[in-house]
Amino acid sequence: MSPLTALASALGIAWSSSVSLYSTVAFTGAAGRLGWVTLPEGLHVLQNPWVIGVALGLTVLEVAASLVPGLATAWEAVHLAIRPVAAALLAVLATWGANPALVIVAGLLGGSLGAATTVTKLKLRTAIDASPEPVSNAVATGAEVSTVAGMAWLVWSHPWVALALALALLATLALLARTLWRSLRRAATWALGGPPAEGP
Repeated sequence: MSPLTALASALGIAWSSSVSLYSTVAFTGAAGRLGWVTLPEGLHVLQNPWVIGVALGLTVLEVAASLVPGLATAWEAVHLAIRPVAAALLAVLATWGANPALVIVAGLLGGSLGAATTVTKLKLRTAIDASPEPVSNAVATGAEVSTVAGMAWLVWSHPWVALALALALLATLALLARTLWRSLRRAATWALGGPPAEGP
């Protein structure tokens, strides 16, 4: 694997872990253990049954938390301090044994991408959590887990496609979060003060 391709894979798993850390570890480890993908040496630890089992348990806990209004936002806020660090670590492990400069670059870019994705997800989830109906939380959670499951294979089979998709999704989610927040502000303004007065 060329250095640039290894970097693309590292950034792909960094992005995925920023969306859902535990399911990324679980699905990636399971895919490697079952022989569906070939993981770099630094990530072989994810194939350990104990690692997969704990990650799956935490994935179930995360899914349950994301379905409860209020708790979903609190969960995302706590993971604002966890996911970027984990993204940087996974990016480093994905390039471990390569040129040290590549490993450092992977860690820096992986952590930065992880931070941007985590902040964007927090904004989006907070907006969704403010919605009075419960369906949007379930839809968002299902979309996240499905995307991460697909990325567990795509990152190692087609790393450049995975990275391009990750960046496109990040941009899309950022725009969606901005749109939802604007809608919520307009709704709050309407509820508190009513519609603006019409001119003569």
